[in-house]
Amino acid sequence: MTITTTPSEVRPGRRVRRTALLILLALPALAWAVVRLFGWEHGVLVQLVAFTPYAAAWSLVPLTIALLTRKWLAAVVAALATVLLAAAVLPRTIPDMDKGPSTGVPITVMTVNMFIGAADPAAVVKLVRDHDVAVLAVQEFTPESAAGLSAAGIDALLPHHALADEIGTTGSGLYSRFPLTGQGSRRGDGGGLQDGNLQAYATIQPPGAGPVFVESAHPLAPYALAAEEAWRADLAALPRADQAGPPKLILGDFNSTLDHAPLREVISHGYRDAAAATGKGLIGTWGPYDGLPIPPVTLDHVLVDERIGVRESSVHSVTGSDHRALVATVTLPAAS
Repeated sequence: MTITTTPSEVRPGRRVRRTALLILLALPALAWAVVRLFGWEHGVLVQLVAFTPYAAAWSLVPLTIALLTRKWLAAVVAALATVLLAAAVLPRTIPDMDKGPSTGVPITVMTVNMFIGAADPAAVVKLVRDHDVAVLAVQEFTPESAAGLSAAGIDALLPHHALADEIGTTGSGLYSRFPLTGQGSRRGDGGGLQDGNLQAYATIQPPGAGPVFVESAHPLAPYALAAEEAWRADLAALPRADQAGPPKLILGDFNSTLDHAPLREVISHGYRDAAAATGKGLIGTWGPYDGLPIPPVTLDHVLVDERIGVRESSVHSVTGSDHRALVATVTLPAAS
């Protein structure tokens, strides 16, 4: 009697199970891509969507396995996820062909979250000096931060101030080389959970340029489900660049990445993201947080009115802060 065994490669049941397993492996990335594409992040998904670049990298794993094992149906599902995520993420690594006007008055701006006043003032002032920063925006700006920056020499570099320092995480401020007009601050929506964050603002007019509105942005973080609506309200309340008035620069800790639909909605109203426009939009500006294994994400932004050109951007560590400083050089329209 002869006993034969069917080779594993021709057993339909095993092939189907392996294909199904690979599809299940690819489905989370596809679902992630769909949520990101349509802006469906709500609840816990708001925080998860911040890590979309890592989901894009993960999507290559099931795609590679499916291609190597010739599981074509699974490969199609995985490829769709990879393409959608790559389309969302990769443009941030490629400098824009159109960065706005290239002629005008160049200035350098910088934003840094002071981490409830724990950031080293001397480190901040050194960055201002080294990069010839003309406008500095600060968040989580406390009275101790203000005193520390002053002692470190900020007033000699940026003598004009619009400060809304406050104990805790809610304060903000602007420092400028140029005189300020119309300075003040507005408080965001705390959602009933806490006081909303203060956002300092002012108008500058550098020599040779027209007036430019500047705001230190700090929408409430979506740190809890109950804070989501306040986070959305704060982003929706940011000034629009496609409305009447002078060109605008909004810089700060937006508690949002370019994968969050509310921030993309703000940008669609006449802005460019300076880091993305210069091909540096995937450099993390927050994290790891408090020693936890949280991969860095890009929460800090310089939003540049499309009437203003973008030249360069860079990210720098700041001793004592859980955020990194973002520096951008822009070209302001010349005075008419």
